[in-house]
Amino acid sequence: MDKKIKILIVDDEPYSRDELKHLLKSYSCLDVIDEAESGESGILKALQYQPDVVFLDVEMPKMNGMQAAKSLTELKKPPIIVFATAYPQFAAEAFRYEAMDYLLKPYDEDQLVQTIERIVKKLSNPAGSKVKKVEGKLAIEEKGEILYIEPKDIIYVYKDEKISKIKSTHKSYETKTSLKDLENRLLTFSFCRIHKSYLVNLNYINRLTPWFNGAFQLELDGCEEKLSVSRNYIKDLRSRIEI
Repeated sequence: MDKKIKILIVDDEPYSRDELKHLLKSYSCLDVIDEAESGESGILKALQYQPDVVFLDVEMPKMNGMQAAKSLTELKKPPIIVFATAYPQFAAEAFRYEAMDYLLKPYDEDQLVQTIERIVKKLSNPAGSKVKKVEGKLAIEEKGEILYIEPKDIIYVYKDEKISKIKSTHKSYETKTSLKDLENRLLTFSFCRIHKSYLVNLNYINRLTPWFNGAFQLELDGCEEKLSVSRNYIKDLRSRIEI
């Protein structure tokens, strides 16, 4: 995307706002433009700043999150709504307001990554137009040098203890950069988490085979080994690659 995604956080608990703000700031494609401590204030700030996404708590005094969501969906330019709450029982009602996701506190960082991926995908390609990729190369430090890798050449990335290993079409690399950090930096390219330790380039996916306990095995072009797809990630993977 050419510009950052504008985020508004609406939550009556300061610590919850701070936690979510801290997590979201690790994504270079996001910009947390403001925060609000009530549903009423959230609507006013949405009118003022026109955020792309509103992370909205459910249980708030006076106007709760569901009431605020109803008003937000009626705006001329309604934002994407992501509910963020400690109460799972409101999930079904939340999707009546076309919420993109329903995150539970304390936040699961893997689930948050999947949510951000869906947000980026929707805002990059709102009407089926061709997605414009961010230009640039992935910079990694290896043996005291800065190496630059074309994202399109990366087949997959995986974590091996405290080292991240990158398998590309030309060679393999090792870096101390965390898998989560690499995932955030590759977010606007065609990468998807398939396991807590694996990140793959969707352009190299060739075949998906059922395995056991709801898991799958993934075959990639240019790669002899098969990768395991956790059942926690299979739904998101298929939604990213299938038409």
